Amino acid sequence: MENTQTNTKSPKLKLDFKDSKYATGRRKTSIAKVWLKKGSGKIYVNGKLFNEYFSNDNHKMQITRPFEIINQATEYDVRCSVKGGGATGQAGAMVHGISKALVMFDENFKSTLKLEKLTTRDSRAVERKKPGRRKARRSFQFSKR
Repeated sequence: MENTQTNTKSPKLKLDFKDSKYATGRRKTSIAKVWLKKGSGKIYVNGKLFNEYFSNDNHKMQITRPFEIINQATEYDVRCSVKGGGATGQAGAMVHGISKALVMFDENFKSTLKLEKLTTRDSRAVERKKPGRRKARRSFQFSKR
């Protein structure tokens, strides 16, 4: 019997990133492995174009921000592998990784990106739940009677 189902998965893109710079970005529980090279401004996330991977416009704007700050929006190609966390954490991890990789390409970008606080890891994370409380800080409702 022949299998009549068609393969709906798109084939993995084989991208050539031989002469690239590598950096790791982190945010919340997300980790982004970023490869950056001179190119035409394409950004791939886990084998997909970043427009397909991220549906929120704020995340798309956030990812392209490091390139807009240095006025080179179409100069570099990015290949990124992200895992962990949600969309916001993954976008933040990508921004951190892209910024670190850009500094590796050219040290002159460091001062500009550092002013915008893009090279620093955002260490904020979810606070743990405490015993005797409903959430991290929220108490249970108080009942007088």
